[in-house]
Amino acid sequence: MTQAWNFGDVIDVAGEVAPADRPALVCGDRVVPWSEFVRRSNNLARGLLAGGAKPGDKIGFYMRNCPEYCEAVAAALKARLTHVNVNYRYVDDELIYLLDNADATVCVYSADFAPLVARVRDRLPLITQWVEVDDGEPGGSDVIRYETLAGEGDGRPLDIERSPDDQFFVYTGGTTGMPKGVMWRQHDLWHVQGGGGNARAGIPPSVDLDDHRKKVAANTSPVVHLVLPPLMHATGLFNAMRAMVGGGTCVTLPTRSFDPIEGLKAMERNRATNVTIVGDAFARPLLEALDANPGRYDISSVRVMVSSGVMWTQPIKQGLLRHNENMALADALGSSEAVAIGSSVTTKDEVIEVAKFTRGPNCRVFTEDLREVLPGSNEPGMVAVTGTLPLGYYKDQEKTDKTFRTIDGVRYSMPGDWVMVEADGTLTLLGRGSNCINTGGEKVYPEEVEEVLKQHDAVVDCLVVGIADEKWGQIVVAVVEPIPDAQPDEKTLREFTRQRLAAYKVPRRVLVRESVERAPNGKANYKLIKAYAESQLERSSTAA
Repeated sequence: MTQAWNFGDVIDVAGEVAPADRPALVCGDRVVPWSEFVRRSNNLARGLLAGGAKPGDKIGFYMRNCPEYCEAVAAALKARLTHVNVNYRYVDDELIYLLDNADATVCVYSADFAPLVARVRDRLPLITQWVEVDDGEPGGSDVIRYETLAGEGDGRPLDIERSPDDQFFVYTGGTTGMPKGVMWRQHDLWHVQGGGGNARAGIPPSVDLDDHRKKVAANTSPVVHLVLPPLMHATGLFNAMRAMVGGGTCVTLPTRSFDPIEGLKAMERNRATNVTIVGDAFARPLLEALDANPGRYDISSVRVMVSSGVMWTQPIKQGLLRHNENMALADALGSSEAVAIGSSVTTKDEVIEVAKFTRGPNCRVFTEDLREVLPGSNEPGMVAVTGTLPLGYYKDQEKTDKTFRTIDGVRYSMPGDWVMVEADGTLTLLGRGSNCINTGGEKVYPEEVEEVLKQHDAVVDCLVVGIADEKWGQIVVAVVEPIPDAQPDEKTLREFTRQRLAAYKVPRRVLVRESVERAPNGKANYKLIKAYAESQLERSSTAA
């Protein structure tokens, strides 16, 4: 009989055989060994159920990176509660919308957010358990103390029967509309995450729970995964979960925002084998810190550094390889709705062009009228992934039907990424269709222009937006973040772009801003940057 997979069962199995003193979670000086991780997550799971939570109930996670985040995720999985990630940058109405949309009945939050919780809790009557994590801030009153639930009890396994149909929610898409809850069956999510195996390392998926137990027990050098982006996003959390289910170690930083020096210290101190980042927003500061302190930080233990969601430029990759030539630098092309669209791996011996990916086995490319794009046709298309997919978006059939489409009897996830299919079958990423700029009848994908401008020595980061124009429909406008003390010239930057891209892709205006204000996970806030560009152009027009 084929194994019906559930993450709660898998974490139980890992906890049975992982050495008791092996670190499960590390955050700065805090170390939670596997024996404590098992005991505390079991206690917490039992406490939540005793407090009235029922299998299938939704539990919100409203925290920055900390050991309690992973403990609570493990507890939710063991108790058959459905994970709901909450962006910790949300304010009142955004927080209310998400937790209400998810039908959450439990919310685990950091004491730092107690003032906001106090303002909104009366508007969220479905939530009957507000569980507060002590983070040194004053906190709230009339709440359940996290430490009381996790610290009290004998830590026994729950001994409950779980289901492969138990769900896991990933809320996404807040920058282009209201957040949408992607619904994954745990059985399906297990398989798209590798099923206990690692294709890159030649490790086959686990056959069943007993096979997985033996695999974890036999692995004397499990992964030590340093997760630098927020756990509230899928990129960070999915990699943390891979460490948990494999009996390994998940390392996070205690700082409230990304600190490259702390990141390098964590790599060295914990002998990290894997590091998760999000593009140049994380990689560039790491490289700058390494270059500024030659030989100071030992990152030789790192075997794989992986980025997802944002393009990672080649000069930065090559710079990192100077400090550890044995690393593999992996770009993962995918989304919460479509995992494993494609991948790109750079090593000291193999350099891959930026935005070029080897497509996954279940990936195809279609035009807007659903014709399949042929390799080398020079025709852009949307990536589509079939095989193991989410159920759809929670309580939103219209958006589900738009993203999850059936073509010739086959169901696909089409999250909106546009690519070109090269003659050799590889994919060149153009960008997300919702950000595509139509200027004079030509389509311009912001990411393509951004990657060119980021190659200029005076530019740290860049975002490109389309601004309404009477003549052209839209014009291409770039907003660049300069290196400290630099004042890049607009004419110079436009000429720099013209030498590398077709004329219609060259920004008609290049604006300089102190910061492009990416989110903590490295994702772009195009809405903010577009508003900034519109205000600057209007101001210059009025002045003229």
